[in-house]
Amino acid sequence: MNKIILQLGMLAFFLSVIFFSRMGLPITELFFKSFVVFVATTVMLSIIIMAFIKAINKTSFEKKRDITKNINGK
Repeated sequence: MNKIILQLGMLAFFLSVIFFSRMGLPITELFFKSFVVFVATTVMLSIIIMAFIKAINKTSFEKKRDITKNINGK
């Protein structure tokens, strides 16, 4: 999962390099802005994935609890 997030962040980095280079920015500013886009994208995707996995785990634990209650007859 971490590899996918990192690769998506790198994709955003390189696309932002292309986008900012078309705007005619100086090379230092171009790479700085692209690095900011990379960090923001990676952190945002990590938070979204962690929340998604937490929601899945919560749902699966609730289903397991309901199934065990039905099996035990409570």
